[in-house]
Amino acid sequence: MDSEDSRRVLDPAQDGAALKALTHPLRLTLLGLLRQHGPATASELAVRTGESSASTSYHLRVLAKYAFVAEADHRDSRERRWKAVHDVTSWSNEAMHRRPGGTVILSVLRRRQIEHLQQSLDRHEADLDSGRLGEVWQEPSGLSDLMPRLTPESLAELWEVFRAKTAELTARDAEDPRAEQVVLFTAGLPLAPEVTAAGEDS
Repeated sequence: MDSEDSRRVLDPAQDGAALKALTHPLRLTLLGLLRQHGPATASELAVRTGESSASTSYHLRVLAKYAFVAEADHRDSRERRWKAVHDVTSWSNEAMHRRPGGTVILSVLRRRQIEHLQQSLDRHEADLDSGRLGEVWQEPSGLSDLMPRLTPESLAELWEVFRAKTAELTARDAEDPRAEQVVLFTAGLPLAPEVTAAGEDS
């Protein structure tokens, strides 16, 4: 997981069109489904998303145009199958802020992730309630909103430690039949001191 081969790093200066293509909610959903469940046809993805096959086919072609997805091995010649090219897509936030319109794209992408978090929470709770997930998952599951005080360097280091540990544990559990798909959301959003009515920092 998250190896050099599985991660695509976009350059906002050169890949602006590709980044903009990702802001469409259905394209992000299709890419996420292919990453989570593996190759699928436009018709199969239409059933999962409630969209028409024509719509999913069109948006898959857009994703293919910008090399987010590619044709997979076909089971037969009647309909093409698609696969995700990378497990992770990332970019430089600093470079995004320098690019005209980059902050808008970054904001849209982040809000799409928040929507995904809500959908994942709804599904997680339904899976526990229905028994599709065993009780063993109740204790380790959850959300956290820690608010440590960190320097920019420490926050960057925390991201690196988190990515490395996630990759280590994913590799360790790869062949364990008890392993389940886990949706991990992480956020590191520094906040400036609030300004009081008198104009002083609180």
